[in-house]
Amino acid sequence: MSITTSTLTRAAAGAAALSGLIYIIIQFVHPADVVASLSTQMWITVHVLSFGMAVLAMIGLTGIYLRQVQKFGLLGLIAYLMFGFFFILQASFNFTEALIAPLVATAAPQLAVDIVGLFGRYPAVNDLGPLAALPQVGGLLYVVGALLFGISILRARVLSRGAGILLIVAAAVTPIAGALLPHTLERMAAIPMGLALIWLGYSLWSNLRTTTAPAAVNPARLDTTPTV
Repeated sequence: MSITTSTLTRAAAGAAALSGLIYIIIQFVHPADVVASLSTQMWITVHVLSFGMAVLAMIGLTGIYLRQVQKFGLLGLIAYLMFGFFFILQASFNFTEALIAPLVATAAPQLAVDIVGLFGRYPAVNDLGPLAALPQVGGLLYVVGALLFGISILRARVLSRGAGILLIVAAAVTPIAGALLPHTLERMAAIPMGLALIWLGYSLWSNLRTTTAPAAVNPARLDTTPTV
């Protein structure tokens, strides 16, 4: 099978949709962010899935950006870099949570608690250095990056405007949920984001199918006059 631009774009569309689906499922099965969870298979499974979701989202996001790159402009580039870097950070942290934190919990349980508590709103006992700023940096990249990316989609008028609006809403809801809801319920704010990624993946796939479909032939325009 030859590798074409259409093939890569379809792969990116599927990656975006699959990442959104995984993102939604994870919110319902994520264990509590406590040291006792680190020894469970569910903890490892969820964070391996989260790692895969972040990688798939980065692939999907890249395909979505490249499909609209000529109309995205500077704002779209900034949005792509911010939103994309969030998923890079997320993949790195999920890798740590899945494979490193359970090992640390045996020798240094308090350090493990501090690490998993970064996004669980637990105050750290140990000095985590620059790692302590990860929730703030990640939150900024996630919210602002998604907002700008959604706005860029609306301006480009290539993919579904509804998907762009949902992405903007999902980004705006996140800080509100973080301020008003406990952490266990705050997770549910990720559902609109997951739906937006699914919708964007579907829109990318549909857009490619529409633009690559052969033009219909109008019989009325056929010249049936025999040539001499």
